[in-house]
Amino acid sequence: MDDVDAVTQAVLTASRLLVAVSARSLAHVEDRVTLPQFRMLVVLSTRGTTKLVTLAELLHVAPSTAMRMLDRLITAGLADRKTNPDNRRETLLRLTDEGHRTVENVTARRREEITSIVQRLAPHQRTALINALTDFNEAGGEPPAPLLDESTELHPLG
Repeated sequence: MDDVDAVTQAVLTASRLLVAVSARSLAHVEDRVTLPQFRMLVVLSTRGTTKLVTLAELLHVAPSTAMRMLDRLITAGLADRKTNPDNRRETLLRLTDEGHRTVENVTARRREEITSIVQRLAPHQRTALINALTDFNEAGGEPPAPLLDESTELHPLG
C-alpha cells in the first residue's frame, strides 16, 4: 500500500469515527432533526438570513430538496421563512431561537466527545494531529472552525 492509500484509509476510518460522534450528538434531537437537516441548521446559523437558492448551493442539493428539508425544519419550529422585502419573488430563510439553541446544544455535545477523544492522545500526537488536519482541511478548501472564544457562530459541519 502506498502512502496515498494509507492516508486515505486512515482518513476514512477517522471519518467513520466522526460520523459516529455526530450521530451520538444528535441522539437527543433525532426525533426532530436528521443529520442532513442539522447540516442545514448549521449553515443557516453560520450565514444568517439566506436565500433558498444560496442555501441549496451551499448544501450541494437541488432547491426543491432544500425546500423540503426546510419545510420539515419550519414544522419543527427550528427555522422560518419570509418574503424578501427587496425582491418579493425571493424567500429568505433564517433560524428561530429554538433552531439556534439546537445547533448550540448539539455542537456542544459533539465538542465534549471530541475533547474526550483528543485528551487520550499524548501532547506530541495532538500537535501532529493539528498539523495533519490543518493541512488536510486546507487541501480540501475547508475554512477553520472558530474557537469557542472567537465566535458563537458555528462551522457548517458543526
